[in-house]
Amino acid sequence: MGLKSLEPFRSTLTEWKIKSVIVRQGSTDELEWHERGGDTIGPLYSCTKSVLSALIGIALDKGYLENVEQPVTDFLKPPAEAEEAVSRIQIRHLLTMTPGFDWPDFDKPYKAFRSSADPIRFVFDRPVISEPGAAFSYNSGGSHLLSAILTAATGMPGLQFAKEQLFGPMEFRSARWMARCGVNEGGTGMYLYGRDLVKIGQLFAQNGRYGSEQLISPTWIAKSTKLHHRGLLHYEPPIYGGYGYHWWITPESHNGFADCYFAFGHGGQYLLVAPDRELVVVVRKQVTKRNDAIYSRRFIFEHLIPALYG
Repeated sequence: MGLKSLEPFRSTLTEWKIKSVIVRQGSTDELEWHERGGDTIGPLYSCTKSVLSALIGIALDKGYLENVEQPVTDFLKPPAEAEEAVSRIQIRHLLTMTPGFDWPDFDKPYKAFRSSADPIRFVFDRPVISEPGAAFSYNSGGSHLLSAILTAATGMPGLQFAKEQLFGPMEFRSARWMARCGVNEGGTGMYLYGRDLVKIGQLFAQNGRYGSEQLISPTWIAKSTKLHHRGLLHYEPPIYGGYGYHWWITPESHNGFADCYFAFGHGGQYLLVAPDRELVVVVRKQVTKRNDAIYSRRFIFEHLIPALYG
């Protein structure tokens, strides 16, 4: 790694309200910068979704789930009036944000969903207005259904499953995950240290292998991080990308650097993986206006990557 320190970027990082940056290239080279001097546990916001996707992959690998074509109704019982429509929705539709629920752009029903007494029932009460698989609509309610499916399939809360199958083997320092009605929040609510979030990126960059253990199958890594829907590739400013299985996808033609995928959280939280470069980057940013999240992306692609590879 040609870059030896992130300190030269301090003024830009401060101006853009970026609080923490961790860079890992290969198995040894690492850079860190923290506004407060050290790594702290903090909210992932919607980066939680990508960790949940990894847990779904592990559940498949372990035989708790048969395949991503299983219908939601194999695990969850919707109200009678919604059962026929919901029965067409499969796990893969939830993973790709294409279940067809009436869920306006940018998660607009999220506040009502979050405050509902029964969040699963809230999702099922939304009408299905398009054929599952046809239309992309960012939907944290669908992510919560995935977490509920994980709990139903494994017989344990998502956080317990994560600690047993992922966080424990990778020796995470600490992990918290908020729950609603006995189900860990599928779309948000997870808290990790930045260095532990980097480990998840490394795990994916190494095709699911951590040390001597194969924690996730290479097949799942490949399937979950490929482009399944164009998603928000054309959104301006280019904060987002296409969509895989709860991972955002940004091809080289979109970012000018390399084929990458990333977990993205509210306000500009990033876990970016460029597997061909063995590059993993975590950026944590103060939450301000929604489109200010572009500053995290700009730092990665306009400042960090040119300094690393220029």
